[in-house]
Amino acid sequence: MLIKKKPPEKAAKKKPAASTKKTPAKKPTDKVRLSLAKELVSLVPKLDSEGLAFLVKQARIHMYNMQVDELGRAAKAVNTASARSKAIKSVAQKTRAQSSKGTIKIDATGTGYYLRYNNSGLIFSKNEMVQMIKLVNSSGSQNEIAGRLYNWFFNERRDFFQLVPITDKFDKQLVNIAGIIRKNFKLKK
Repeated sequence: MLIKKKPPEKAAKKKPAASTKKTPAKKPTDKVRLSLAKELVSLVPKLDSEGLAFLVKQARIHMYNMQVDELGRAAKAVNTASARSKAIKSVAQKTRAQSSKGTIKIDATGTGYYLRYNNSGLIFSKNEMVQMIKLVNSSGSQNEIAGRLYNWFFNERRDFFQLVPITDKFDKQLVNIAGIIRKNFKLKK
């Protein structure tokens, strides 16, 4: 039995050099990988030095190819992320261009206030309109007021963003809406 155990030990000593070259891509618990590794170990004692040199060379080539594939996948992921970023910027620019073309009107109805954008609209209650009037008449620059109005819509009426294509706090449409509200509505004391 000692004689039978020695060849596998020698083969096992040679195996780590070959197996470490194949490990980066696959898990050691994989049954197929383990059976292939056992078969390779059983074949090593039967090979001459030329055959072993060939296997080592092939293992190195295969490891190199695996690294190239991994780098390719990483580059593809970066390119995909870059493409997504460009697509998002493109959509934002188109939306910004479209938002500057729309017309916004706010009309008082018997029960509330109707904000119209192109052919669609939203109804705001008297309380909501009072809050918006206070926001647009507060102190600050146009961009600060537009930012506050954006935050109010975001917190209170997110459906507004489905009607009017606003891209961010600095969108011109928010300044336009603030101006329309400031011009047409005053709070009674």
